[in-house]
Amino acid sequence: MKPAFSLLLSAAAWSLAGSAQVQIAPGPEKVRVEIGGRPFTDFYVAGAGLTKPYLHPLRAASGTYVTRMWPMENVPEEEKTQKDHLHQRGLWFGHEKVNGLDFWNIDASYTTPNRGTIVLRKLGDVMSGQDRGSIAATFEWTDLAGRVLLTESRVMTFYADPRLRIVDFDITLTPAVKVTFGDAKDGAFGLRLRPALQEDHGSGHIVNSDGLSGEKGAWGKPANWCDYSGEIAGEELGIAILDHPANPHHPVRWHVRGYGLFAANPFGLAAFTNDKSPDGSLTVEPGQTLRYRYRVIIHPGDAKTADIAGLWQKYSSGN
Repeated sequence: MKPAFSLLLSAAAWSLAGSAQVQIAPGPEKVRVEIGGRPFTDFYVAGAGLTKPYLHPLRAASGTYVTRMWPMENVPEEEKTQKDHLHQRGLWFGHEKVNGLDFWNIDASYTTPNRGTIVLRKLGDVMSGQDRGSIAATFEWTDLAGRVLLTESRVMTFYADPRLRIVDFDITLTPAVKVTFGDAKDGAFGLRLRPALQEDHGSGHIVNSDGLSGEKGAWGKPANWCDYSGEIAGEELGIAILDHPANPHHPVRWHVRGYGLFAANPFGLAAFTNDKSPDGSLTVEPGQTLRYRYRVIIHPGDAKTADIAGLWQKYSSGN
């Protein structure tokens, strides 16, 4: 297998128009995304110590970052906050139980024998544009010996908007062997919020599409979307995750915590209901596929003032 950085440098195609509102530039270990001439995020895909790809940090249109900096960076705001869950970096996709292997609770410093790793196989088209830009990439989910369980094909589309930051994720999983995604709570499409937005020690407020609020109300409940909002230095803003209606097990259950974890988990059922009789696991044969689509919206205000319900209707209707 070629080193990931070599594959990155040999990306098939990419464009970088100087006048584009969304500019995307690949580098040796990460892909940089700018919107309207301002940094939005970096997509980390390779490099020493990387065990799964992630986007870091995510920023609002104002430039304010909304995801936790640690452990990638040390910032004064987080010096006195609890340093927990080293594996929760930016925004990522993984699951804790895939044929018994853990692709969620993984970090280069961890020594648990059942951990997997997600490795870049190929960076595909990277395109900039006036209204949108996109990144296509292929990853392999492997055990520690390098044996491939499945291939992940991912396309992320970034949109130009003066008030919102909108990203669409289209993820297709194709097993190389028979794969079972087990019923477990730690999965699958997740991000870790900036401490100021936490519900427990910050200003955060959690609400889902059914009006259930707080960790106590929304955790483990199925909903079309979930939103986590709060205040950072006087600026009211939030981030919403929308679950595509065609996703398996839609509406997804939300692994959303007061300490800042925010995740959509299509594989959790017994793990969330405290009832061992239902089973949220999925088994996929080689050659079959699982496709998951999500939209992330970083917005000013809260879910109501940002009209996340209306934005969900547009997304669910294909807009």
